[in-house]
Amino acid sequence: MAQLYSSMKPTPMLKDELDIVIPTIRNLDFLEMWRPFFEQYHLIIVQDGDPSRTINIPKGFDYELYNRNDINRILGPKASCISFKDSACRCFGYMVSKKKYIYTIDDDCFVAKDPSGKEINALEHHIKNLLTPSTPHFFNTLYDPYGDGADFVRGYPFSMREGAITAVSHGLWLNIPDYDAPTQLLSWLCRYVDAVMTIPKGTLFPMCGMNLAFDRELIGPAMYFGLMGDGQPIGRYDDMWAGWCVKVICDHMGWGVKTGLPYIWHSKASNPFVNLRKEYNGIFWQEEAIPFFQSLTLPKECTSVQQCYMEMAKLVKEKLGKVDPYFVKLADGMVTWIEAWEELNSPDGTEANAPNGKDE
Repeated sequence: MAQLYSSMKPTPMLKDELDIVIPTIRNLDFLEMWRPFFEQYHLIIVQDGDPSRTINIPKGFDYELYNRNDINRILGPKASCISFKDSACRCFGYMVSKKKYIYTIDDDCFVAKDPSGKEINALEHHIKNLLTPSTPHFFNTLYDPYGDGADFVRGYPFSMREGAITAVSHGLWLNIPDYDAPTQLLSWLCRYVDAVMTIPKGTLFPMCGMNLAFDRELIGPAMYFGLMGDGQPIGRYDDMWAGWCVKVICDHMGWGVKTGLPYIWHSKASNPFVNLRKEYNGIFWQEEAIPFFQSLTLPKECTSVQQCYMEMAKLVKEKLGKVDPYFVKLADGMVTWIEAWEELNSPDGTEANAPNGKDE
């Protein structure tokens, strides 16, 4: 009997309410290091690139695997809104999930250790971030007041201490930071900072998709990673675009976005010269896009994320379409994304069937 109890694994937080979404073009050997933290959760794997290639997944994981053929079959003509040959394809996993929460991670990210040498359960920390309030309307100088060992500082209004719902938890990276190509060529600094903070209302941020969790039921329809990669004039701005859209909508709806802990160990530095070719247009276009989002005000009639996003798509076409025709195409992709989201997530929507696995 003692042996039976010792072999039983404790049930992790939100086990049946969270999906882990992983975009990949390679075998998922990296999951072995994450096994203690991921094995009891359901995985949605979005295979990019050649759909005829077989992706090897370690035994013992419960998963769905989608490739480009599956995306085309499930979405039909609306599959045009899902990027190809770019990690932006991960957002298809958000669309087909039926869970309340999503955690997404890249396949070159491993378990990090804190300064004491203890392995960091990044997923558990993200869940704690999401399940505790945020403080977007008044900045707490002692970081997250809902974290362990923290509280509100003197002068923080008592009327605001209940906080706001947290929609997004944005984690960070050790070893190789998420730099753009010019910075990557000049800098290589990354250190552990033991802090979580809420990004203030009215402030944008550069969101990275390789260590990110969010409330899918709350903000999922806005987590579109745009049109990037094959056939597009820009890459490596997929998560940035989603982050700008999400933050404006969260501000409008009164929700919070946290950034900081947890850390993962980012193991591979991509080629900065290849990155520069992908980012080149984005480096210039962001100087127009960011002021657009900073000045964007959504009408009070927009009371749902879908309404907000459709209004945003209209403004992207109207304003940023003057910067480059790409933004007209992107705005159309945003509309198609919402249409596809509604189709798959309505009570009588299309069932997204894919090869499942639970390799023993």
